[in-house]
Amino acid sequence: MHKHSFKKLLKNPVWTRVMGLSIALFFIYFSDAILSFWIPGFMQNALGSALLMGLIMSFSSIIGLTADILFPQLFRKASVRRMISYAIITSLLFSVLLLIATWQPIVLILLLGMALWGIYYEFLSFSKQEFVADVVPLKQRASAWGLISAFRDLAYFLGPFVAVYLISFGNQFVVLLSFVITIIAYFMFMLLKFRKSSLRLKVEKVNILKELRHWRTLIARVWPIIIISIIIGLIDATFWTVGAVWSEKLAETEPLGGFFLSLYTLPALFMGLILIKMGIYTQKKRLTVLFLFITGLMLVLLGLNNDVGWQLLAVFVIGMMVALSFPLTDAVYSDILARMGKEQKHLIGLSSSTVSIAYIFGPTIAGLISSFVGELLTFTYVGVAVLITSIILLIFTPKKIKLPQTEIKKWD
Repeated sequence: MHKHSFKKLLKNPVWTRVMGLSIALFFIYFSDAILSFWIPGFMQNALGSALLMGLIMSFSSIIGLTADILFPQLFRKASVRRMISYAIITSLLFSVLLLIATWQPIVLILLLGMALWGIYYEFLSFSKQEFVADVVPLKQRASAWGLISAFRDLAYFLGPFVAVYLISFGNQFVVLLSFVITIIAYFMFMLLKFRKSSLRLKVEKVNILKELRHWRTLIARVWPIIIISIIIGLIDATFWTVGAVWSEKLAETEPLGGFFLSLYTLPALFMGLILIKMGIYTQKKRLTVLFLFITGLMLVLLGLNNDVGWQLLAVFVIGMMVALSFPLTDAVYSDILARMGKEQKHLIGLSSSTVSIAYIFGPTIAGLISSFVGELLTFTYVGVAVLITSIILLIFTPKKIKLPQTEIKKWD
């Protein structure tokens, strides 16, 4: 983009709507970030078991994966506004269950809460993807996802700091403030304008096998971006599990060691804005694979060097590559969705399932590797897998993903 293009972008009515959505999303993500930081520690203390805490938290991803299969048929004609409203309502119900759990930490209540958490994420994912595909022109989609990602990552960067302060006032205060922030997000969403669309909820027409057949058809064509999504999710899951443990260990012996995980998340605060400035709208798949290749190389080198300074530098570079890969991947999905018309929710469900799969298996795989080779070398093993996958994708990923349009038109 030239020096005046960013100002022109801000005056664009489409971009104004993206900015409005991003600001509103910031509040709901900020509420979620506070709870995300607080929930693991609360559950582990309440239940007295780290294993039980992990199993209950993974339940949200299992429910999320189920929602990915059901939502394309249940909410095939739901508008963006309606999906976002459902996301916020589900989030509020989740907070109510958490509040009850602060007095009665019963496993069933926590499982119900995790189920609502998984459903909330899927409502939000579906609504964002449909919004960008419907509203944002092709050349601006990567930039739009860059802006949305910047606000999201700012929320998740600030959330833990606020949560640490709130915890000193008691668990109930954490949940109540998160509830209030979500209410604010709801009113901000209501100020936004979306295209009108009717909702047709016909439970009797839900057919899981039929949806899986749709997915099989799509996977045969969009497999490169599906693999990319899973790999990015696995990397992220590794850092939020093994990386968190290694960060704590480093902090015990090295003053700067505690910044290990923070330096992974820090680049996300500004890389989205850099992506906007770059104005990328072609070669998004190839660029993402190149970023993943660099990520794999840095992961391999990270685990082979015990110098803390080097580790922190490597983590920062990895964070930059992942922060660029996330919005570019979303932009590729948006490009494909725009060509699917009214059947786009099938691909949204498939794309969302990759995140659920990554967060179901990622922590388990990373934890298993770590139990044999230790936290640091786990990054090397993951890096080797990322490198091999990236090379395969660079060789075999087609320039343009073609959809079976004739078959898709028969899905209704």
